[in-house]
Amino acid sequence: MLAAALFCVLVLLSFSAIAAREEAVFHVSVKVPTSDFFVLPLNPGFLEREQVMDYNLVTGRLSPLREPFDVKNVLGGINARLGFAPVLSNGTDLIALEVTFNGHRLDLVDTLVVPEDEAKVGKRVPLVIAAEPQPQNGYLPGQYFGSVQIIFDALRP
Repeated sequence: MLAAALFCVLVLLSFSAIAAREEAVFHVSVKVPTSDFFVLPLNPGFLEREQVMDYNLVTGRLSPLREPFDVKNVLGGINARLGFAPVLSNGTDLIALEVTFNGHRLDLVDTLVVPEDEAKVGKRVPLVIAAEPQPQNGYLPGQYFGSVQIIFDALRP
């Protein structure tokens, strides 16, 4: 009987000794841009994570990526251009991408994407990355990857 009582006491003490505990450690940071010129996505994680274009099995189309950007240039407008032709590739096949910023289609040549009067006060504008129209026979199966590089320039009067 005494042994049973000691056993019960030990069991109760052991439960309190192994109480559940969780800890979370995370990093916090902030980037405060210069107030003179910036082109930043509303969601900072947009540039840090791979973006996925969903494939619609019914229509055979790829969903476009859409992300709002905050832009400002107190000295003038904002130009943008692509660093290289934007494509997705599976190693053998390509899917061409169309990139528009504030409604302006981008290519390898500078394009005025935010005029001076809008850029001076700041504005939120859309970035849209969409697949070019699909081929007649649809996209070929595979895992496609690619990168899009956009270069923004602050214009001065």
